[in-house]
Amino acid sequence: IIRVQSPEGVKRITATKRETVATFLKKVAKEFGFRNNGFSVYTNRNRTGEITASQNKSLNLLKIKHGDMLFLYPSSPAGSSSETMDTSVSQGLRPVGAPQVVEDEIDQYLIKQDGKIYRNRDQQLCRHGPLGKCVHCVPLEPFDEDYLNHLEPPVKHMSFHAYIRKLTGGADKGKFVALENISCKIKSGCEGHPPWPEGICTKCQPSAITLNRQKYRHVDNIMFENHTIADRFLDFWRKTGNQHLGYLYGRYTEHKDIPLGIRAEVAAIYEPPQIGTQNSLEILEDPKAEVVDEIAAKLGLRKVGWIFTDLVSEDTRKGTVRYSRNKDTYYLSAEECITAGNFQNQQPNICRLSPDGHFGSKFVTVVATGGPDNQVHFEGYQVSNQCMALVRDECLLPCRDAPELGYAKESSSEQYVPDVFYKDIDKFGNEITQLARPLPVEYLIIDDRFFFFLLFPLLPGISSTEVAAIKNPTPFSDSADQV
Repeated sequence: IIRVQSPEGVKRITATKRETVATFLKKVAKEFGFRNNGFSVYTNRNRTGEITASQNKSLNLLKIKHGDMLFLYPSSPAGSSSETMDTSVSQGLRPVGAPQVVEDEIDQYLIKQDGKIYRNRDQQLCRHGPLGKCVHCVPLEPFDEDYLNHLEPPVKHMSFHAYIRKLTGGADKGKFVALENISCKIKSGCEGHPPWPEGICTKCQPSAITLNRQKYRHVDNIMFENHTIADRFLDFWRKTGNQHLGYLYGRYTEHKDIPLGIRAEVAAIYEPPQIGTQNSLEILEDPKAEVVDEIAAKLGLRKVGWIFTDLVSEDTRKGTVRYSRNKDTYYLSAEECITAGNFQNQQPNICRLSPDGHFGSKFVTVVATGGPDNQVHFEGYQVSNQCMALVRDECLLPCRDAPELGYAKESSSEQYVPDVFYKDIDKFGNEITQLARPLPVEYLIIDDRFFFFLLFPLLPGISSTEVAAIKNPTPFSDSADQV
């Protein structure tokens, strides 16, 4: 891997020792977006030791080896042609090596917001006039954990943009901040040994993963525009008793209850081809998926999440359902976490601070299940970025007999899997590190606990015209964080 530094930043080019200089320079041009030879590459920062294209010279002959830094300078004057790289940063801070991307509208809006938490003058503690400020009334940063923990209910996950403000709030203003996506795969291009399983080294071996509670979440609130949306979705279960699944279409807006928060507003539910039974769901291939996305885009909507039912009638005379998902069982099963991780990987969050141009996902998971009052409740979740990486690189499996447990795969001759650990408390109160075989899935879940839930009639056969009065939206408790 050869590092190439330019006015835009540093990029890594994969090459071999025997590769010709001409081939290497073509890779550089493609990586930096040059269509012609509008640049020069030097071995030294002061523009000495120019590397010229040659079909006869190899990188090894020029003594260019793994980890070396080369320096690229555009040949054209700034702004004279389309071949010149744009070195300006139009929206916020951009780290070295990060590509120029167009973020979602809500992200562009929140970048421009102040985000600070303004407080009124404290009548008891403040000793200054109405125009003064002190430590008791000065505005707080949006990532102030003490303030978030004292909200009602407490906020244990700051918003993603508050997390970015925390990273970019130091003396360097986030100049060197980069949100790296986790990789569980062996790095390609390592020539010092045979490929896996015959060989591996510290340069290409992925690091071990220790699962931690994610400090932020990409979506802080999920809300239906009206009760009819969810009511129609529940009609299938009312009539058949079988479970059902749908995709949530809506938009992302500002959630003002949390500093720099994001809300997923659901405007419609699309039900794809599927096979549902009383205890299982199978998603079939959907030939209309692209058409649905195009129609939604013309209406100003996009796919923001997915929803599924897990409802079992408990008393048909009272119209109640079984309360099965709680801190004593699970909130999402391992199989559901893997499915959610797969969906989130398909819908990445565009991010200017990531060298890959994306980081995490705003795609949400909603479960229609029985609540503690034996009525239908809607609960919102996401899985962590660590879970997304494990799912993307096929390192996580469900346990057949224990839905609340996942299992980190073991390395085989076909695939190397890094060790996955999680921290637990033993019977003596000591913190210990456990190998994730098996793994409690609560380490992978982020609870969007400000989801506004609605109550519906439950008895199969009740029509939508007989819906009881909908209660006022109320935030449900931070159940997943109590595990």
